[in-house]
Amino acid sequence: MEMFLKWCRRSRITAPTQITRTSLESYQRYLFQYRKKNYQPLAVASQHARLAPLKVWFKWLAYRNYVSTDPAAELELPRVGYKLPSVLNKDEAERVLSQPNVGEPLGIRDP
Repeated sequence: MEMFLKWCRRSRITAPTQITRTSLESYQRYLFQYRKKNYQPLAVASQHARLAPLKVWFKWLAYRNYVSTDPAAELELPRVGYKLPSVLNKDEAERVLSQPNVGEPLGIRDP
């Protein structure tokens, strides 16, 4: 929230009622273009982590009638990619499957 509040101050936004969907999209672009001290961009997960609480907060503000409409209702959050887990290659899988002695009762699995 701190980054959002700093952005609001720079944008001369002083009240939640001044926030519109357009201003939230502007903040989202700001996050996309933001560079850290090492000049690296924010990761998609970091952008998502800064926007998701705003959606919840504005939903709550609208529910409590502090704002007339929820400006974040239709805001699309960046999609966080998921990495596939490391899996065994074919040779490693064959070695694992050949380990049990299926000729003995203890070696039989998943009949």
